[in-house]
Amino acid sequence: MPILRDIMTNITPVHTRGNTATVVSGLCIDSRMAGSGSAFIAVKGTLSDGHLFIDKAIAQGTTAIVCEKMPEVLQEGVAYIQVKNSAVAAGIMADAFYGFPSRHIKVVGITGTNGKTTTATLLYKLFEALGYKCGLLSTVQNHIHDKIEVATHTTADAISIHEMLKRMADAGCTHAFMEVSSHAIHQHRIAGIRFAGGVFTNITHDHLDYHKTFDEYIRVKKSFFDELPKGTFALTNADDKRGLVMLQNTLAEKHTYSLRVPATIKGKVLENNLTGLVMVVDNEEAHFRMIGTFNAYNLLAVYGVAKLLGEDKMEVLAILSGLQGAAGRFETYLSPQDKILGIIDYAHTPDALINVLATINQLRTDGKQLITVIGCGGDRDRTKRPLMAQVACEHSDKAILTADNPRSEDPEEILNEMEAGLTAPQKRKSLRITDRRMAIKVACSIAQPGDIILVAGKGHETYQEIKGVKYHFDDREILTETFETLNK
Repeated sequence: MPILRDIMTNITPVHTRGNTATVVSGLCIDSRMAGSGSAFIAVKGTLSDGHLFIDKAIAQGTTAIVCEKMPEVLQEGVAYIQVKNSAVAAGIMADAFYGFPSRHIKVVGITGTNGKTTTATLLYKLFEALGYKCGLLSTVQNHIHDKIEVATHTTADAISIHEMLKRMADAGCTHAFMEVSSHAIHQHRIAGIRFAGGVFTNITHDHLDYHKTFDEYIRVKKSFFDELPKGTFALTNADDKRGLVMLQNTLAEKHTYSLRVPATIKGKVLENNLTGLVMVVDNEEAHFRMIGTFNAYNLLAVYGVAKLLGEDKMEVLAILSGLQGAAGRFETYLSPQDKILGIIDYAHTPDALINVLATINQLRTDGKQLITVIGCGGDRDRTKRPLMAQVACEHSDKAILTADNPRSEDPEEILNEMEAGLTAPQKRKSLRITDRRMAIKVACSIAQPGDIILVAGKGHETYQEIKGVKYHFDDREILTETFETLNK
């Protein structure tokens, strides 16, 4: 097992007290995980301060404490390391504790408001098909080559990430593709990772409950690229008006992708319909099974990463042409009898919802209805609630406003805030059905043959969180069950 002073090599302590030659059995930032010989890193979180649990960790056997503020009473036999930022130290020490795994794997981080999961998942599938053993860290699933683990956060804590990278390295993985959320960047959960490159998809209105201002949200995203060193790459969406901003201060090699302007990776959509996309990518025409302009951007980003990592472009395009995206991202279901098309999508921001609805409206047949079922999550950015309702009503024939994950909030109050953004004509196009299961069933019951139903906001999620309790709830299950019932 590692020695404490060895895993402190790349941090600069403010002050040290005690024996740093002690053996460390493990690292933790949750005092409940502390055990004999462990090192507890006291991190100040958004909900609690790890410094309040130092005594508890010591009582459970911790022999090393990493903290930003020294406790008033120091215990004998315990090493104390005071640092400027415990969250950063957690990542750097975890990197050393697990043997610097990201030095042995090409880790690519994908950040942006929309498209992270699809881009990361497609990269994982592509490189596996190219013959590599790969890792995936995403909202939906984590993969260690062919082993699947359920993901609990967009980006896990720093210690968990390095532990997973260690297992990827031990399994022989050569590449890992990782969603990098703005929360993870701001909270230093990616500290200590040696990235081979980074990708920027886009940035839109989201997470202002956390970042408070849009400028701060942009700054946090940009800081990921600012930290990329020489010898890495930064690939950005040149069609996003803030795409080039991401490259301003990076030392990484700068690359762009675009459907509209000159770029390192240039694409053009020739056909976009319910059978997929036909595109010109890097002067080669290719057919893809994925649908919509937003997926055209995701495919360009994936192709760009593969090219920057030295893969053959024709082989990459051949594999990409047969791939599907991530679960809960524009997943389609067809009612057998009435041929009603159901679409499940994770869109939970105004811009993402606009993209999905615009794609559907481009593809649907004249005279066929588009019915959208949409809610907004509780304990999240309240300013987007009226916008989500507006978008749903403006771009659909009928919008059904319903509960998403209300969490600690009253779902009726969330719906009140959504409805507050609607004009009188928009209200006439909307229904309010708080029970999400009933909302989906009503959408199916009012749909006519050939109509399209979009159920947006939850995507791959298999639960609904109400008053701190997670209940099993899967939009996909309810939609398909309702289709089956209607056909009997």
